[in-house]
Amino acid sequence: QVQLVESGGGLVQPGGSLRLSCVASGRTFSRYDMGWFRQAPGKEREFVAHIRWNGGTTSYADSVKGRFTISRDIAKNTMYLQMSSLKFEDTAVYYCAAPRTYVTSPPNEDEYTYWGQGTQVTVSS
Repeated sequence: QVQLVESGGGLVQPGGSLRLSCVASGRTFSRYDMGWFRQAPGKEREFVAHIRWNGGTTSYADSVKGRFTISRDIAKNTMYLQMSSLKFEDTAVYYCAAPRTYVTSPPNEDEYTYWGQGTQVTVSS
């Protein structure tokens, strides 16, 4: 049984930073792509970032490019999302996700099979 557990969310002022973590269990973590999505109140869930199983390729939504960094620590079975220069519009529940193997189109959430429970990020002054 694959489990994904996010943590690290919270309240932060505009311009601040947060680092989200996603701990995976239940399978060989190192062989699978991973991704981050988010859902703001009243909006559909949207793609944030993706990282290939080998960590060699990453991709980002235009709205977070240059401000967010996705990474992973294979030894710890953990994926991270370092968020900087946070804006009001970054307020959302953030989810980590994983496919059964790999994804062909990272922003397509239908390709992800496993999801965490989400962690709330609130950007407010």
